[in-house]
Amino acid sequence: MSHLEKGLNDSIANRFSDSENSGEFNKPDFRELDLGSPVSTLRTRGIGSGPVASTSSSSSGSFPKRSESEPTINNANYSGELSGENIPSNARGCSGSKPGHGRSDSGTAAPLIYSGQSSQSVNSPLLNVLPTGNICPSRRIVKTGMATNRGSRSDVLGTGTGNYGHGSIMRGGKEVLGLENVKGVGSEGVKSVDPEELKRVGNELYKKGHFVEALRLYDKAIALSPRNAAYRSNRAAALTGLGRLVEAVRECEEAVMLDPNYGRAHRRLATLFLRLGQVENARKHLCHLGLQSDLSEMQKLQMVEKHMSKCADVRRIGDWRSVLREVDAAIAAGADSSPQLFMCRAEALLKLHQIDDAESILSHLPKSEQNTNSSSQARLFGMLSEAYSYFIRAQIEMEYGRFENAVTAAEKASHIDSRNVEVAVLLNNVRMVARARVRGNDLFKSERFTEACSAYGEGLKLDPSNSVLYCNRAACWFKLGQWERSIEDSNQALLIQPNYTKALLRRAASYSKLDRWEEAVKDYEVLRRDLPNDNEVAEALFHAQVALKKSRGEEVHNLKFGGEVEEVSGLEQFRAAISLPGVSVAHFNIASNLQCKQISPFVDTLCGQYPSINFLKVDIQECPTIATSENVRIVPTFKIYKNGSRVKEIVCPSRDTLEHSVRRYSL
Repeated sequence: MSHLEKGLNDSIANRFSDSENSGEFNKPDFRELDLGSPVSTLRTRGIGSGPVASTSSSSSGSFPKRSESEPTINNANYSGELSGENIPSNARGCSGSKPGHGRSDSGTAAPLIYSGQSSQSVNSPLLNVLPTGNICPSRRIVKTGMATNRGSRSDVLGTGTGNYGHGSIMRGGKEVLGLENVKGVGSEGVKSVDPEELKRVGNELYKKGHFVEALRLYDKAIALSPRNAAYRSNRAAALTGLGRLVEAVRECEEAVMLDPNYGRAHRRLATLFLRLGQVENARKHLCHLGLQSDLSEMQKLQMVEKHMSKCADVRRIGDWRSVLREVDAAIAAGADSSPQLFMCRAEALLKLHQIDDAESILSHLPKSEQNTNSSSQARLFGMLSEAYSYFIRAQIEMEYGRFENAVTAAEKASHIDSRNVEVAVLLNNVRMVARARVRGNDLFKSERFTEACSAYGEGLKLDPSNSVLYCNRAACWFKLGQWERSIEDSNQALLIQPNYTKALLRRAASYSKLDRWEEAVKDYEVLRRDLPNDNEVAEALFHAQVALKKSRGEEVHNLKFGGEVEEVSGLEQFRAAISLPGVSVAHFNIASNLQCKQISPFVDTLCGQYPSINFLKVDIQECPTIATSENVRIVPTFKIYKNGSRVKEIVCPSRDTLEHSVRRYSL
C-alpha cells in the first residue's frame, strides 16, 4: 500500500469545478486574497478590494464563507472518537463545534496556488508575470496550453498535499489523495476537507481492521487541526493496531498535553505503558486525578507488578529458571511488549548456557525499543531500562567472542547509567577480558604456549563462562601435548556453547592423539554434517573410521579416501563387491523413477561422508538377474551387507532413516 502525503497545510482548501455548459470556471466568492507563496511574496495585481458578486449557492466551486461565530480550531470536539469507549464529560468541547473549519490557526485567508501539475513546486516568479494556474485579474484560472473547450472530466482544487500551496488535483470530483482504493470510502471519495469527516471515515476503517488506511486519514485530520486531542488519541489507537507502541505512546502524550483532563488518552496511555512493562507510568495515568479507575486494568497492573517484583528477587540470588518463569508470567499478565522483560529472558538463557536462544531474542527485539520521553528514566532491577538492554547485549557479545562489540555495548550502558554498580563492574571486566584475549593471542602466535595459557586463564578468572577463552586455551594445551587438558577445556567451551565448531575440532583431534577412536569418529561425524564441503574434516573422519576398525581387530582392505558410488552391471560383479571385507550398501533403483532420482544425490553425499563403506548402485531394469537374485521388486530399496552377508534391508526409506542405518554399520 502506498503512503499518503502527510504535509497538508493548516488551512482549508477550496475547490473549483468546470461548468459543462459555459466551458469556463465559476467565479468564486472571496474577500481580498493574499496569493503569496510560502517561499516568496507573490501578489497579483488588478484584484480589487471591494466586494464581489456572489455566485449561485449551488456552485461547488465557491469558497465557504466564514461567519463571525464560527468556532476556532482550539475548540475541542471529541464526538467522533473511536466508539466503544466512554468519553468523560469534562473532556468535551463546545457543543456542536467542528474544529478545523477555520482557514488556518491564525485565522488568515489561505493562499491559492494552482500550478497545473500536482508535483510541480512554486518558484518566485518574475515581476508582473503570473505563474501558470494562478487567479488572474479576470478571475479565471490561466493554464498554459490548456484548451478553452474542456472535456467532461473536471480538474478541481483539492486539499493539497505538497509543501507549497493547497493545489492537489481532483479528477471528476474525487481528490487525488490515494483514497480511491481504500476500503470503507465511498465511490465518490472523501470530497470534504472537514477533519471531522476524515476522522469519521478513519474510524470506520479502524473498526474493520484497516489500520494503515485509518492512520493516513488521522494524519490528514491532524494536519488540518493539529491541536485536536481526539485526533492524536485516534492516531495512537491505529499505531497500536499496527504494533507501533512506542509511537502510540508519543501520540497519547501529545493528546494529554493538549488536554490534560482527556480521560480516554490517559487510559490508553496506561494500557500502553502496562504492555511495555512500565508499571509506575501505567499507574500514574490509570489513577489520574478525577478519573474513575478501571478495576480490570488495575488488577492486571497489580499482577504484572507482582511477577516483576518476584523476578527481581530470584534474579538477585541467581535462580535463573525461576527468572524465566516469572518473566513468562509477567508477559502473560499483560506486559506482552516489554523490551526489558524480553532482555531479562535473554539474560536468564545466557546464564543457563543457552546462548543461541539468548542471541535469537536479541536479534528479534524491535529497534524501536529505545526510550520515549516518559520511559527514558524507567528502571528495571535498579538499572535504567535502556542501560539494561546494552548490559545484556555486552554479555552475549562477549560469549560469542565479539570482544570489540562487547566493549562498545558496555560503554553505552555506562554512559546511560554511570552510577549503577552492576554496569560499572561489567564494563571493567569486559575491558580486562578483552585485553587478556589479545595478550593470549599474541603469545600463541609467538609459540609461547605456556604463557598464552596463563593469559587466557586470567581472562577466565574474570569471566568464567567465556567459551572462546576456554577454546583458545584448549589449543595451547594441544600444542603442549597435554591432550587430556585440551579435552577438558574443549568440554567446558561446548558446555557453554554446544555448537562451537572450533571446540569440537580441537576435542576430536585430542581424542585421536589419545587413540580414543570411537569418540573421535562421533565428533568428526558431527563436524562432517556441519561442514559438508570441508575436505580436511572428511579425511580426518575417514582415517578415524579406519583406525577404529583396526582397533577392533577387523580386517581392512581396499579402503581409500574419497570413494565414489560404484555402478554394477552384472551379477558376478555384484557378488564380488558385497563379498569384500567391511560394509557395503547397495542402492537398487530405476533411472526413470522419481523417488530414485530424489534420493540418489543423497546417496552420493553419504558416500563422501562415510568413505569406509562401499556404496553400490544397481539399475534393476538393466540388471534383472541381480533383481531376481536379491528378490527386489520395489524401488528404491537399500540392502546393507557385511563381509558378504545381508544384515539389513530398507524399502523406500527417508533420508534420516537411511543415514541412521549407514552410520550404525559404519562403526
